[in-house]
Amino acid sequence: MHTLKQAAAVGVLTLALLPTAMAETVSRAAVLSASCAGCHGTDGHSPGSIPSLAGKSAEFIERALKEFRSGDRPATVMDRHASGYTDEEIKLIAGYFADK
Repeated sequence: MHTLKQAAAVGVLTLALLPTAMAETVSRAAVLSASCAGCHGTDGHSPGSIPSLAGKSAEFIERALKEFRSGDRPATVMDRHASGYTDEEIKLIAGYFADK
């Protein structure tokens, strides 16, 4: 009986710590890039006419986002999305999709 209580206690502790352990495995780049999935598809693999981001070079994505942000690249909505990101965040997003 004592062993069963110990096993149950270990199980409860494991479940209690699991969200913390899982949260640490999600990168900041993945979190930032998640908002892109609505249009550009999961992990940047677009299911439709909106361009896929997956596999494009980090340099291309970074340059495009900065051009959207500055208004140097014509956009319908990307200028508004890009304006919310810092240079560091754009670099993280670009690297994330380049690795997909």
